[in-house]
Amino acid sequence: MTTDLITRRSLLASGTAVVAAGGLGLVLPARANGLAPTPSMRGGSNNYRPGAPIVDRIGGGGFWMSGTVRRAGDGAPLAGQRIQIWAHTTEGHERDPHSHGATLTNENGEFRLEMPQIVPAFGQPHGHLAYDSGEFETVFLRPVMPSSKDASLSAHFVLQPI
Repeated sequence: MTTDLITRRSLLASGTAVVAAGGLGLVLPARANGLAPTPSMRGGSNNYRPGAPIVDRIGGGGFWMSGTVRRAGDGAPLAGQRIQIWAHTTEGHERDPHSHGATLTNENGEFRLEMPQIVPAFGQPHGHLAYDSGEFETVFLRPVMPSSKDASLSAHFVLQPI
């Protein structure tokens, strides 16, 4: 009789463990609890213009700036987030108002904005991007292109809620 009691307890404990682990379809969502927020880059805020307008394209286009926006901790994509973009391009300096524009992330947390070709400023071809909408901590990025002949540049934000 003692053997049956231990077997029943073992079976009950094993069954509970299977249910907790999702063996019967009760699956918990995956989490990336360790996803750290993106720190602001030094020099990223140079020539920043608060409230730059949301645009379909900056200037004549021909170059693509793209990236993703995710939430720190769980890594969830963030839709509808405003990303400002500006750079020194073939059509203007990064301090010129017409060299600035903003776009919104899609449902997958992705953004993409066409702009004129980025050209080197201070010896480096680079872009500037900012998240500054207030729901999360402000982040400025200044990614450098491997080559001034590249036709695209991407940057990725992981935002910390305020």
